[in-house]
Amino acid sequence: MLGEKIVDMQGKMTNQRVLPAEQGSPKFESSFEVSGTVLGQPAKTVVTYWSMILPNGTLYGECPNQGVVLTQSGDIATFRAAGAGKFTNAAGAASFRGAIYYASSAQALAKLNGLAVVYEWDVDEHGNAKFQGWEWR
Repeated sequence: MLGEKIVDMQGKMTNQRVLPAEQGSPKFESSFEVSGTVLGQPAKTVVTYWSMILPNGTLYGECPNQGVVLTQSGDIATFRAAGAGKFTNAAGAASFRGAIYYASSAQALAKLNGLAVVYEWDVDEHGNAKFQGWEWR
């Protein structure tokens, strides 16, 4: 069951590069900077993740603890995530759905610890991203 909306952010791709293919599947590394709110607090997230095109044309991606949340008040959290996705148009727009696991020693972000947050990550062909996440109860 979905609970409280935890994250609501928008932003833009800052970097993308091709990684060595794995078992014939193309693999990419993407970096984004998005801003909005985390737990209702103004924040910015900087994230680098990899994704690959699977033989059936779908996508799989992971953020192996390369995500950082910085609140406007100076609190910090890190996160790891994984998700499944698909291209949403021929120009390269993509949509991912998955789960995020945060860690923070900041009191203001302590609620993130131990949560599974399910997310929607949508990127258009120009690198514009929308990121939303809900507590999974």
